[in-house]
Amino acid sequence: MIRLFLEKSLSGLLTLFGVVSLVFFLFNVIGDPAQMMVDQNATQNQLEKIQKKYGFDLPIYQQFLYYLNDLSPVSIHSSDAQDFSGYSQEKYGGISLELGASVLAFKWPYLRSSYQRQGKKVTRIIRETLPNTFLLALSSIGLAILLGMILGVVAGYFKGSATDKLLVLLSTFGMSVPSFFSAIVFSWIFGHVLADFTGLNMTGSLYEMDDFGEGQQLQLQNLILPAVVLGIRPIAVIVQLVRSGIIDVMTQEYIKTAFSKGLSPFQTVYRHAIKNTMNPVITAISGWFASMLAGAVFVEYIFGWRGLGKEIVTALTTLDIPVVMGAVLVIASLFTLINILVDFLYMYIDPKANPFN
Repeated sequence: MIRLFLEKSLSGLLTLFGVVSLVFFLFNVIGDPAQMMVDQNATQNQLEKIQKKYGFDLPIYQQFLYYLNDLSPVSIHSSDAQDFSGYSQEKYGGISLELGASVLAFKWPYLRSSYQRQGKKVTRIIRETLPNTFLLALSSIGLAILLGMILGVVAGYFKGSATDKLLVLLSTFGMSVPSFFSAIVFSWIFGHVLADFTGLNMTGSLYEMDDFGEGQQLQLQNLILPAVVLGIRPIAVIVQLVRSGIIDVMTQEYIKTAFSKGLSPFQTVYRHAIKNTMNPVITAISGWFASMLAGAVFVEYIFGWRGLGKEIVTALTTLDIPVVMGAVLVIASLFTLINILVDFLYMYIDPKANPFN
């Protein structure tokens, strides 16, 4: 188990290093970062000051090493706080040890500061928006589990019926329709055309300003449409997986024995059939939850849901590169961590999946 944990952790770290490298070089070759931070009328002298302040005048490989140093939980900095890589408690936080002209810091990864928001830390922006994305993803996957399991069992139990064929058709359609298209359609139909009946809005976040502009009010109804749209594809996948599992399980001898003992169809499916179809479903659910954190980008933007996905789109339109890079790295880290946890969860459910047994 320890060996597997070490292998998975090393693989995850290598994956994250690849993501960091790709993201850094991709966004640092598309333009001059100093030019992105000022207006078009900035003088050459102003640009040079910004380049020196943030280290943009250094060779790209040195900038990359400094960026890795900022991300590392153990890092070395200049003791001169005025230097762009100099240590200050306000900037880096954590615990520091002075080593002559250098400082050894033990800290959380530093994702730097926004170009467009008066130096607001990227970690703070992510901390303010990531919970909303988590809430949206959890709501979507919860809806997917509930509806996907029920519809999958119905389709599998009534294999070949008109209900089965309809559910298979709908699930196939659900897997093929892009989320951004579904978001536009659902927003227009249920948030505009049928708004008087549904009471839903085309756009809106978890908290909205009240009518007097004096404070924010909780608006849970704004969660409904984005959660449904984001859950369509995982619902379709779970329906197909559960249907296939039920069809396979219902032909087993122990199921026939359960029927012969007088158990009702509901008792037989609930007690014996469902639990033996859960392995691929759990794997799919876990994978989809990780994907939702990344896939929520366009759904959040279309519905105006203030999450990390909407923040990424906004940062891209304003060329706020540190925010984009930080958000991508956080999502990649969560994706990697969830995949590692899924591997161990799957091994717990099915010990035969352990490659070291």
